[in-house]
Amino acid sequence: MDPAIAVVPMGLGHLRQVLDLGHQVFDTTIKPYTSWSLTAVAEHLDSADNACWVALDSDRVVGFVLGSMEFEHRDDWGYLEWIAVAPDMQGHGIARRLVNVCSEALFARGARHIVTDVEDRNSASAALMTGSGFVPAATVTLLVRANPDEPDDAEPTLPPITKRDLVRRGRLSVDHPRR
Repeated sequence: MDPAIAVVPMGLGHLRQVLDLGHQVFDTTIKPYTSWSLTAVAEHLDSADNACWVALDSDRVVGFVLGSMEFEHRDDWGYLEWIAVAPDMQGHGIARRLVNVCSEALFARGARHIVTDVEDRNSASAALMTGSGFVPAATVTLLVRANPDEPDDAEPTLPPITKRDLVRRGRLSVDHPRR
């Protein structure tokens, strides 16, 4: 762990670097229902109960974590949704520090549990999360059916969807959380 790397709450001044780092490291084609965008970052930062932190090497954002107290219909569960560390800074304990500070913030806000998801081929992230106290709870398989009238070489794609889009379409309610 590099003590010169400061972990601080994310602010508006970090937004551009966080967005750029996410574009550099995230492959959202693996989970096509997930979109990395300015809206995704801004909604986390704008949430009153956010747990958004950045790791700084001087004034360079070398890592970040975005968490919140918004997980589906559970208002007592936190969600660690996004975490990234610059490729040249990986392996120095930065990601673990970010997971820990985010988790501590979510527990302090009343989270009984914290949920995160890891794509099954991302063994480094899975090791980080299990080493940070997360345990497997459910497995979900994304199934895609190709249009038989389309060429076989066409990649299955889904439009990026945000939680706000789901609320607007009535596919996600925000009224009374189920427990």
